[in-house]
Amino acid sequence: VQLQASGGGLVQAGGSLRLSCAASGRIFSNNHMGWFRQAPGKEREFVAAINWRGSSTYYADSEKGRFTISRDNAKNTVYLQMNNLKPEDTAVYYCAAHYSGSFYYTSAYNYWGQGTQVTVSS
Repeated sequence: VQLQASGGGLVQAGGSLRLSCAASGRIFSNNHMGWFRQAPGKEREFVAAINWRGSSTYYADSEKGRFTISRDNAKNTVYLQMNNLKPEDTAVYYCAAHYSGSFYYTSAYNYWGQGTQVTVSS
């Protein structure tokens, strides 16, 4: 059971990045998936989530209109397209497989990727 996040990097404010999270099939096809982020000295916070079919998406208020979560079940991959990035988006981004409960809380997820660093310079 593995989640492998990638696609992070250094980008200037206003730029874009697309994160990917490749998952093992057993935990992907029937799982809702989420993205969280954690900045230094801060708690891990919800960014976005998508249901298992890809028909419903959920976003933190600060990401609405800038970030888009999507998934390709044939490729066992979930994506996070991030546009108009701001310095405050700088964090380690984690993908996670949902288990039970509200999408917005880390406690609802039982599998986590290793994280990918996103740094936005001003």
